[in-house]
Amino acid sequence: MAQELSEVVWHWRDACVAVGVPPVDGPDISGISIDTRTLREGDLFVALLGDPGPRFNTDSRTDRDGHAFIDDAQQRGAVGALTHRASGTGLPELRVADTLDGLWALGRAARARFTGPVFAVTGSSGKTTVRSFLNAALGCPQATGSLNNFWGVPLSLARTPRNALAAVLEIGTNHPGEIEPLAKLVSPTVALVLNVRPAHLQYFGSIEALRAEKTSIFDGLDAGGVAVHPDDLPLARLRPGIRTRSFGRADDSDVSLRDYDAESRTATFRIDGRVLTARVPGGGVHRATSLAAVLACLSAAEQSLESALNLPDSIVPEGRGSRVSIGGVEIIDDSYNANPTSMAAALNGLAAEPGRHRMAILGEMLELGDGSVEYHRRLSEHCSGIDHIVCVGQGMTALWNELPASQRLLRADRAADVPVHDIVAALASGDVVLVKGSNRVFWADKFVKRLREAIASARGAA
Repeated sequence: MAQELSEVVWHWRDACVAVGVPPVDGPDISGISIDTRTLREGDLFVALLGDPGPRFNTDSRTDRDGHAFIDDAQQRGAVGALTHRASGTGLPELRVADTLDGLWALGRAARARFTGPVFAVTGSSGKTTVRSFLNAALGCPQATGSLNNFWGVPLSLARTPRNALAAVLEIGTNHPGEIEPLAKLVSPTVALVLNVRPAHLQYFGSIEALRAEKTSIFDGLDAGGVAVHPDDLPLARLRPGIRTRSFGRADDSDVSLRDYDAESRTATFRIDGRVLTARVPGGGVHRATSLAAVLACLSAAEQSLESALNLPDSIVPEGRGSRVSIGGVEIIDDSYNANPTSMAAALNGLAAEPGRHRMAILGEMLELGDGSVEYHRRLSEHCSGIDHIVCVGQGMTALWNELPASQRLLRADRAADVPVHDIVAALASGDVVLVKGSNRVFWADKFVKRLREAIASARGAA
């Protein structure tokens, strides 16, 4: 059960001190927002610029200025704004030299006042799912979205109530040098590297460089902190006083995944001499491995393990393997993102689905650099148990060419070009459909929503 938290995240005077302006009386703040579309009454609106300048890498620089939305924020119920110039609205303001620096200052102050255990999670895939599992096991409120970058991490910290039982932060990267400063901001009690797989290699050049980036999360640990890692991940030398916990399939792992049953979606783990059985939300060996990582994190922080043994499927975040049944057809929505390892795991999981006709709708995997063609071609090694395959995007041409004619259903250059009604016509009650691809292929296109609506229309289902 989630903990009830204070309705006040910041008193105005405390927020003043946090960002370095003279403390004055003002309204209590119940939340922090950087987007008026999701702003709630009682929030402090942070007027960020769309371009953070050269200090942070981002592929989405814009000329948008949050100050242009302060009027809208006020109308939607914001109690104040963090600004770097006068807004002229009459809304109480925390005026700083730079609003992104101000957001980081709020995050830093929130971390300094927090006394519960803090978990930081990174990895090439599965970060948001593990964060969701940890939040559920710890009784923390579920956050929305993947707030794992230069503004998302400080925003998540700034939103953390001081009386929360624990805090779980997700840290991501697609360029070198991003994780370490975020890890030091979070200063976690337990830091987890879930996996290091081929992803964003276009920017890193090698798996070794990516591994160095991911493991830099351990630089945020203080003495007494715990580094949690896969049993097959080589670790560079850690600072003195840092403890380690491993997880995986090896016999000598601190948390060892011993068995997974696809039909019941349960897994057996050996932990410190104990044998525990747990249901795996969403199913699949890859999620059983993620649950092993969660158990390792909980044990590292001396938290209850039993709370993670019966987690519901509903905590799997949308687009990360969440399941929905429509008209007798089960859709596995894994459309948020993909890399070669997570794609292989999803295909293996689909092939293990008991007693069903299986279809995979696969979108190309982006940002793989020079190895893209080979990574896509090798997915054929994981397709033998799948009845029909749809390939979307130019990158998927390499897989399409490897497939036998009996498996080929459709090929399209874009999700928008996929004839969903032809897909629906090939489905029958009891079938299961996997949708997986890089974010810009299916998720940005809202493809799963379109597929669900087509199935519902054809079968008269809600």
